[in-house]
Amino acid sequence: MKEKLFAAIQYILPHHLISRSMHYLVDCRIRWVKDSLIRWAIDHYQVNMDEAQRPKAEDYCNFNDFFTRALTDGARPLPDDNSLVVSPADGTISQIGDINDGRIFQAKGHDYSLVALLGGDLALAERFMGGKFATIYLSPKDYHRVHIPVAGELEQMIHVPGRLFSVNQTTAETVPNLFARNERVVTVFATQYGPMAVIMVGAINVASIETVWAGQVTPQRGHVATTTYGKASQPVQLGRGEELGRFKLGSTAIVLFGKEQVEWLTHWHAGQTIRLGEALACAHGANAGTSPDDNKDNQ
Repeated sequence: MKEKLFAAIQYILPHHLISRSMHYLVDCRIRWVKDSLIRWAIDHYQVNMDEAQRPKAEDYCNFNDFFTRALTDGARPLPDDNSLVVSPADGTISQIGDINDGRIFQAKGHDYSLVALLGGDLALAERFMGGKFATIYLSPKDYHRVHIPVAGELEQMIHVPGRLFSVNQTTAETVPNLFARNERVVTVFATQYGPMAVIMVGAINVASIETVWAGQVTPQRGHVATTTYGKASQPVQLGRGEELGRFKLGSTAIVLFGKEQVEWLTHWHAGQTIRLGEALACAHGANAGTSPDDNKDNQ
């Protein structure tokens, strides 16, 4: 009953108004306000500041600066094997598996449309039919920058307007089509494994989503906005593990690959925690049985 009530309340909340109000708080530069808020978050969520480039609350100009903090060099080493696909973020694997009949599994009793997730672009969705998906939830304690899982060249970016439901497990289990409802930024790359999409899904209290090539992605009210890259503009190329974008406050990243391109490593399952740079997948037909200990040995 509590879960259903929590979900029901979210339907009537003014999501964007709440998020805009939160934006003013997390951008506040009044020293005692921002320092108190940052210290509270560090203590409440047990944030590991030893791996942050700036370990003290006083080092940040506002809460958003803290929330999108950079890590120390070497904090997230990559596997030596460049053919391995890596996790794009720190977080918890919400779900991982196959895209079946154009549907993606959300939680027990719920799945959602691949076409809807990609902003209604049927031609783009066709490129991922029968492929793979992984959904990673970033909690408040996690590092909130998103990195590219495998080297690629940006083909297009799609901003899809929507609601801002919470994306925690309780909401995923109770709100149908959650990730196809929420505001999101879809990035599509050409890679050695064919097309790859990294989707940054907004949530309540997420003040903005940014990419390294476009900066803050400004909401386009009422319609899907698509930007094409490559021949029409300066190419955007990222090496495996390079920063792709960031959330100002946290949310979810979804990774998609096409059919028979990659295999998720078999030890990864829903509910497991994962860190940026850990090996997540290998080429289709390769040995997908790498253990977590093997992965650490490669780092």
